[in-house]
Amino acid sequence: MTVSILVPSSLVREAEDKREATRKLGYVARAATVFRADRLLVFPDRDGERRWGGGFVETVLAYAATPPYLRKEAWDTRDELEYAGVLPPLRTVPRTGSGSNDSGSLRQGIVTEVGPEGRVRVNCGLQHPLSLLTPPGMEVEEGERVTVRISSRRPVRAKLEDRPLPGLDVGRTDLPAALGRSDAGVRIATSRLGERLTIGRLESLSARIRRDGMTVAFGAPGRGLPEMLEVEVERVAAGDDGTDPSDGRTRQDAGSGSSADAVELGSDAPDRFDLWLNTIPNQGSETVRTEEAMFASLACLTLTE
Repeated sequence: MTVSILVPSSLVREAEDKREATRKLGYVARAATVFRADRLLVFPDRDGERRWGGGFVETVLAYAATPPYLRKEAWDTRDELEYAGVLPPLRTVPRTGSGSNDSGSLRQGIVTEVGPEGRVRVNCGLQHPLSLLTPPGMEVEEGERVTVRISSRRPVRAKLEDRPLPGLDVGRTDLPAALGRSDAGVRIATSRLGERLTIGRLESLSARIRRDGMTVAFGAPGRGLPEMLEVEVERVAAGDDGTDPSDGRTRQDAGSGSSADAVELGSDAPDRFDLWLNTIPNQGSETVRTEEAMFASLACLTLTE
């Protein structure tokens, strides 16, 4: 199951200073990590940005997602990271393999030296850099991040693997591209104006999420997704999202042959949200911060049987 989280470039628009903005982004990264998200992507909302836009948001989130033992080597001194010390630690649980030929934990490493005959030196947070052989067909450069499988620490046994880096992948994208991915799964827009999440609704929705994965989009302080995407509030409130509420499938999935009633992102967008969802239907505060909405939403949507 692939879990992608989408947040806007205007995420810290109401922060009073860079320190507060950095701290807020730290809790966003924490929420993504706690619920084992695979991707945390920043989409543009330039009309809502104020002092700190998408470049700042992406840089701080990417730094937060970098293992502590790599941060010094992976990041130069940057203005965006002035208050990186206030970021809460993510303490990501190592991802492990299974089976006799795929055991051990996966870690990120950074190539510190490229030698002859396909050998490289890699810093992966152990006491000393490791000299490892690159897999056939894999080419790496100095400073590049790589995936290392540690099968034993005493003595050290490790190997490079030609596969995506473990941990949270942070980047920037636009919404049509993110929602158009083959592994997007159930595409959910969160909004207090959306369909109220109930126990009955969650049961059918969770089954589909476990099967297909999900992509969940969040708004910014004082600027929700309907406003960002210029979607009529009446359509969101009416639940006009292309979903059959009986089983969580889109009307197209259910066999109608059309999903024309789904809320579109815009005339140039190839894909649509499957569902506009209010995951905090009984909120006691007038406003819910994005990081709070992430914890509340993902706690429900990632439940298992």
